[in-house]
Amino acid sequence: MKRLLMSTALITGLLVSGTYAFSQDRDDTYHREHRDQGYWQNRLFDRVRADLDHLQSLEPFFSGSQFRLAKAKQDLNELQSAANAGRFDNRNLDEVIQAMERISMDGHLSGRDRDMVQDDLTRLRDYREHHEHYYGQRG
Repeated sequence: MKRLLMSTALITGLLVSGTYAFSQDRDDTYHREHRDQGYWQNRLFDRVRADLDHLQSLEPFFSGSQFRLAKAKQDLNELQSAANAGRFDNRNLDEVIQAMERISMDGHLSGRDRDMVQDDLTRLRDYREHHEHYYGQRG
């Protein structure tokens, strides 16, 4: 009986640690594959959206984090629409930045994901300062 309990505990421990390792590997793969040298060139909104999609894939479907991420993506879409129409919308950009700041404060984010969001914030703030140099002369 004692041996059966030990075996069960060992197998359970291996399964739990294996699941954790698998989720970490998936996260590492995302960061490795999507942060190459030309990552940001003329694709700011697409890249930030991809990062938000990545974060959404890690969250439970019905959660406050999902709502915050969906709202940030909606604001980002509106910002991109304005940029594509040749308008710089500072108010909407501020909403996107504030949403990203709230996301970065989420205690559930891994260190890498938090760094990723901080990098997105830096890029968005740079866009605010130099928007005339993004997307040709349209934004």
